Amino acid sequence: MYRFPDSLSMDFLDITFQTPEHNLACDEALLDLCEQSPSELSILRFWESERYFVVIGYSNRVRTEVSLAACRSLAVPVLRRYSGGGAVLQGPGCLNYSLILPIRASGPLSSITGTSSLVLRRHCDTLQPLLDSPIEPRGQSDLALGERKCSGNAQRRRQRFLLFHGTFLLDLDLAMAERCLPLPTIQPDYRQSRSHTSFMTNLHLPPVLIKEALRDAWGAESRDVPIHYEAVDRLVRERYSLRQWTFRL
Repeated sequence: MYRFPDSLSMDFLDITFQTPEHNLACDEALLDLCEQSPSELSILRFWESERYFVVIGYSNRVRTEVSLAACRSLAVPVLRRYSGGGAVLQGPGCLNYSLILPIRASGPLSSITGTSSLVLRRHCDTLQPLLDSPIEPRGQSDLALGERKCSGNAQRRRQRFLLFHGTFLLDLDLAMAERCLPLPTIQPDYRQSRSHTSFMTNLHLPPVLIKEALRDAWGAESRDVPIHYEAVDRLVRERYSLRQWTFRL
């Protein structure tokens, strides 16, 4: 297994903001924090949302990837995140994690595919003892139990650091995803045009088990991470709460 240098420590955060916009902004603010720091940092964060919302990838077109009429009738907000990937439903039953990692000139973190392989394989190895069925990477950035997706992931890369984040489906209402999201325009081969309820599955694990397992796997320790709350608020005002950001494509 790839190991980081002994000098690199990972901070642990379990922090959920009150709004989806603030939770998305926090990931970008943490990436900015590490990018601007003179020292090498790394962070593992967890968060969960009590309300449903749809979040689309940086390059998604809203009107083709989201069932806007259904979202309006269900009062489900539609937002855009800073990373790639497709549109997903967030809310109760989802556990979100965020990793901020230093980009290396060589090794798996030097490329998009290498980073995905490293993180997803580590998560598979970590979660397998908690599950009755084999879990493995599928497509470009999914984790799946057999042919059914249980985790979607994406990343954003800067000059010195990268953000790799994703969602574990624990007890999400998959029928709600069916209502809010059409079939995506870009699908992994293993999906084979299946509906959301036929393609996705829940892990049915308590969030605390996954948090503890991944925290141990990454060697993350609780420390006083200097979250810049004013930076989070600014990003919400200037990006995540703006219709022109969400509907820019």
